[in-house]
Amino acid sequence: MLTLQRIETHTQDIKKSRFLAVCGPVSSEQAARDFINEQSDLTASHNCWAFRIGQTYRFNDDGEPSGTAGKPILQAIDGQGLDHIAVVVTRWFGGTLLGSGGLIRAYGGTAAICLRAAEKVEVIETIAATLDCEFADLALIKARLAGLGAIISAEAFTSTGASLSLQIPKDALQAATGMILDLSRGRAVITPDD
Repeated sequence: MLTLQRIETHTQDIKKSRFLAVCGPVSSEQAARDFINEQSDLTASHNCWAFRIGQTYRFNDDGEPSGTAGKPILQAIDGQGLDHIAVVVTRWFGGTLLGSGGLIRAYGGTAAICLRAAEKVEVIETIAATLDCEFADLALIKARLAGLGAIISAEAFTSTGASLSLQIPKDALQAATGMILDLSRGRAVITPDD
């Protein structure tokens, strides 16, 4: 599954109306709603949007005829196999009516061009876990965790060792658990967070 590296924009004029698409990566539904609010222009005629985060998706036509704006934007996201994405397409009305088919092509097409131009990165699903280990094992375990793509998000030290908060790629959890047990000779404990 792919997401965007950074925010991307694309502008086009269609029959005197100006369309501006802004797409970007989002990590949660709240982040998507924040992105939509930040990218919407209140002086514009319409700020139509869509987002997808896993199985969660929403779209909005913002006053355009039902199904002519938000849904085509979502279809542009899905058509490129993207996830953790929000797209806002803003329209400044130019005086010429586009009709339902024209609106669908304008909103969906502007979003699709913007998404195609954006740099993409793979979304790696991670699991949060806590690792407790002794000082003697800490340096070697940290070096090996990096090789598995694990990220240490927090570190706390105790009188005998350390407690690490980790983000481990889901498909590497079993390998990480076995490696940690082997390196520490069974002294270290890794516990997936709930």
